[in-house]
Amino acid sequence: MAEATFAKGLEGVIAAESSICKINGEIGLLSYRGYEIADLAENSNFEETTWLLLFGHLPSATELADFTKKLASRRAIDSYIVDVLRALPRTTHPMIALQAAVAAHGSVGEIPAGPDPRNVDRAIDLIARFPTMVAAFARIREGLEPIAPREDLGHGQNFLYMVNGEVPDEETGHIFDVCLILHMEHSFNASTFTGRVVASSLAPMDASVSAAVGSLYGPLHGGANEQVLHMLKDVPGPDAAAQWVADALASKRKIMGMGHRVYKAKDPRSFILESFLKRISEKRGDDRDYRTLKTIERTMGEIVEKQGKKIYPNVDFFSGSLYQLLGIQTEEFTPIFAIARVVGWTAHILEQWQENRIFRPRALYTGETELKWKPVSDR
Repeated sequence: MAEATFAKGLEGVIAAESSICKINGEIGLLSYRGYEIADLAENSNFEETTWLLLFGHLPSATELADFTKKLASRRAIDSYIVDVLRALPRTTHPMIALQAAVAAHGSVGEIPAGPDPRNVDRAIDLIARFPTMVAAFARIREGLEPIAPREDLGHGQNFLYMVNGEVPDEETGHIFDVCLILHMEHSFNASTFTGRVVASSLAPMDASVSAAVGSLYGPLHGGANEQVLHMLKDVPGPDAAAQWVADALASKRKIMGMGHRVYKAKDPRSFILESFLKRISEKRGDDRDYRTLKTIERTMGEIVEKQGKKIYPNVDFFSGSLYQLLGIQTEEFTPIFAIARVVGWTAHILEQWQENRIFRPRALYTGETELKWKPVSDR
């Protein structure tokens, strides 16, 4: 057996082949099935990009119309899943509630595992129902009744309607759809890899996705945009942001939303989110967060450049403030991430099953050796 190479966090290790997503961190490239993210954000919509990730090509007009109708028709969730959500304490974090709801969903209907064509429908069910699960618990937490989904609204519009009880205008719905597209897929990130690892054991689709939800919950992954907003609460305002950054760096405090494990250039998604935040800030007459974030970005860049390095905003830097302006509470940010990323998770799980091999990496043992057991009286 060839000598194994140790890489902490599996950094740089190729664990499997995939045709779903390509990232080039050096130049800031992100593409889904060969289509660059900026192209999709400008021209596509949620349903079309979902089809692309699941099936590997853009749909025809007929395929898109049928798929859009199918997704909309499957939004409703069984009442027992709502009962599961009602049974949780209202203080429960929405990601814990979502993971419980997805696990419970795994007991409904046929439960195929592995390369079974019925799992494509299982994936579509989960993609359609994630927004309903998230919106239902958002309202339950507030002591309100869940709102049933509507089939006549777009994916993003319907979610915002189920959360707020009001149908958003088309511009807001479109912006939210694009935000979902930006978060749909990102290769072998922690949650996607988790889903593939669980699926490699031939665990069912729902169990694999539930595990991915748990991974996304972590603050080093999906919870980062929440942390950006918490950070902004400490910044006195745009005019004081530069000094705040200097003080924070001097005391070695982390600036949330800056830098990325993969990208060495500006995250291509952050350009789009920044433009949306600017547009909505101007529309709502509240640009405090936008101006503060831009000052933080500029100041960080200047300070780090003096050290001979470069640093750029990632996808979380602008998204939290944008979601807040759309009327979404902070604790719902990561579940919204999941509403988008479930598309990538299911696409990867289906791909994993095409040529499955269970993941079984080795560990580098660093413990004691050659110890001898002693009777308890001699210890």
